Amino acid sequence: MDQTRTGNVESNPQLEGIIRQRIAAEGGISFAEYMELCLYHAEYGYYTKARQRIGKSGDFFTSASVHEAFGRLVARQLAEMWENLGQGPFIIAEQGGGEGDLCLDILRAAAEESPDFFRSLQYRMIEISPDNKKRQKSRLAKYRDKVQWCNLSALAGMQGCFLSNELVDAFPVELAVFQSGHWQQVFVSERDGVFVEELRPAATNEIALHFEWLGVEPTTGNRIEVNLAARRWMHQVGKLLSRGYVLTIDYGYPAVELYAPWRRDGTLMCYHKHTANENPYSMPGCQDLTSHVDFTALQIAGDEVGLKRLFFGEQYRFLMGLGFVDALLLLQSRATDEKSALALRLTLKNLIMPEEGMGGTFKVLVQGKDVPASALLCSRRIADIPVAREIY
Repeated sequence: MDQTRTGNVESNPQLEGIIRQRIAAEGGISFAEYMELCLYHAEYGYYTKARQRIGKSGDFFTSASVHEAFGRLVARQLAEMWENLGQGPFIIAEQGGGEGDLCLDILRAAAEESPDFFRSLQYRMIEISPDNKKRQKSRLAKYRDKVQWCNLSALAGMQGCFLSNELVDAFPVELAVFQSGHWQQVFVSERDGVFVEELRPAATNEIALHFEWLGVEPTTGNRIEVNLAARRWMHQVGKLLSRGYVLTIDYGYPAVELYAPWRRDGTLMCYHKHTANENPYSMPGCQDLTSHVDFTALQIAGDEVGLKRLFFGEQYRFLMGLGFVDALLLLQSRATDEKSALALRLTLKNLIMPEEGMGGTFKVLVQGKDVPASALLCSRRIADIPVAREIY
């Protein structure tokens, strides 16, 4: 590896040198440019170089890495989407699939529970990380006839579902402050050998135009993240899809909550060895940088390319609608002893608990293009699910 490690602190001198050179050449770089280098530099970025990112020995967990039940429930929704589109050839395109956990669990579940759906589907992985692609190909070797890797542009005209789980939160964002009637933008510079922030007048009018488009009034003095890339991404995905669905799972809020007056410091967070911090300059290239997703922006951008919102809600509602309780009871029945059953319940609890786990923080957005108007399985109210009503 190219980074060195001391205790729980890592350094990536090659990347730091590249960032310093860029700062010197440009007189400072925008935060989005800094974040892009930290996460996606071709050789030394956090997501591109070889390292353990997901799981107990990594920096964070994803819902798919917590338990296979998550992928199995997503597979149920995908199978219903396939039925809605007439049970013909169906492409599942997943961008930013980590180590392939979600893909693996979806394919296993489809093969076991919906064999006709399994025969009809093809899986496409869009992955810019050579390290992740290598891990995915190893994990998915059994399904080499079903899975192919491609660029986004290769999906033009696809029919099926475009899927992402914790993708948009890792798009580079601008940091900005609205004050004295003008937008100020965070630039990264260097002073005495360390990276520092400088607040400068916004370099372009992109941020101002974004908030006009969004229809949200910024709160004076609040520090916010502006994910301009998310809007462009949704436009691209919507144009590639000829007919079908877009399923986006991530942590975030509607715009009015994300940019609420009381949220003074934004949502930017850094993760290293399952410890969160708020300093994106401490270990460039060695820690994950994320910000909460603006789901209002994704919905508006989707509307502009023919994607209609079909479902938006917390992850726990999404999973409960898909039969989470039934899945839990089935898995518990297979446990060999009470200790194993308890461990299973505690693990799966993380997926649905609104306060303590991922159930409330994570949101799910389902959009459709030229699809039937019938309600999706995931949109069932908890009160209408007999077993859930008794337990939840």
